[in-house]
Amino acid sequence: MKKYLALILALAMCLSLAACGGSSNNDSAAPAASNTEEAAPAEAETEAATDAADAADAAQTASDSDLAYVQSKGVLVVGITDFEPMDYKDADGNWIGFDADLASKFAASLDVGVEFTEINWDNKILELDGKNIDCIWNGMTLTDEVTSAADCSNPYMLNAQVIVMTNEKAAEYGIDADIESLKDLTYAVEAGSAGEAAVQELGANSTPVTAQADALMEVQAGTSDAAVIDLLMAVAMTGEGTSYENLTTVANLNEEQYGVAFRKGSDLVAALNQFFADAYADGTMDSVAEQYGLSGSVIEQ
Repeated sequence: MKKYLALILALAMCLSLAACGGSSNNDSAAPAASNTEEAAPAEAETEAATDAADAADAAQTASDSDLAYVQSKGVLVVGITDFEPMDYKDADGNWIGFDADLASKFAASLDVGVEFTEINWDNKILELDGKNIDCIWNGMTLTDEVTSAADCSNPYMLNAQVIVMTNEKAAEYGIDADIESLKDLTYAVEAGSAGEAAVQELGANSTPVTAQADALMEVQAGTSDAAVIDLLMAVAMTGEGTSYENLTTVANLNEEQYGVAFRKGSDLVAALNQFFADAYADGTMDSVAEQYGLSGSVIEQ
C-alpha cells in the first residue's frame, strides 16, 4: 500500500513539473512575438520620418532657388502684356513674338514647359514677388525703378520711346517735330511704363491705359492727340500694311535697353544670361529677330 501511495505521489509531482515547464515556455514565447509585432511599426515610423525630412529639405532647396522651384513645378510662368512684336497671339491663339519665342526656348533649356500670363503692367513687381509669375519678359525697359525692385538679366535688345500720332497731325507738326512743340499735346501711355515716365519728364499731360496697344487705339479714336510707345512696337503696328496705317512716328524721346526681371536673389538670372550668350553665339537670337522684323536691334552678348 505504501509503495502504491509513493508511486501515485511521484506521478503527481512529474505532472506538476511538466505543467510548470509548459507554462514557462509559453510565457517566454509570448514576449518574443510581441517584440516582433512592435518592431514593424517602429521601422515604418522611422521610414516615414526620413521621407518627411527629405521632403522638407527639398522644399527648402526650392524656396532658396528659383531654378529648383521652377523645375519642381515643371513650368516657367512668364508675365507679359499683348505687345507686338514681342508677345502677341497668332491666328490660333498661341503666344508668339520675339520674347515669347525666346522664353519658350529658355524654358526648354531648363527641361520645363512655359506658360504665358497677361498681367497689369503697373503691378508687375507685385505679381513677381507674389510668385504669380516667375519672370517679367515683355520688352521691359531696364529703368531704375525695375532694377531696384528686381534682379534683371543682361540687356538683350535696343529700343526707344517714340511719339506716335495720326498722319494729319504729323503733317501739322512735321515728321521731325521739335520736342518742345509737342508739350501741349495730350498723350495716351501704358500705366507704369517707360513711355509714361518719358511723358512725365516731357512735362505733358497723359492718360494712363492698360497696354500700349490701347494707347494706339486712343490716338486712332481721337481721344488723345498722341501716344508714347516702344519704337519696336511702333515699327510693327503703324504705317502702311499694318493695323494702324494712318498713324506714324514723329520723334524719339530717348534710347533704352530691354531686359528680363526675376525676383531678388534669383539664380534664374545667371541661367538666362548663359542662355542669351549661347543663343547669340549660335545665331538663334538674330534668327528670331529677323523673323519679327527686328534685325539690328539685338545687343551682343
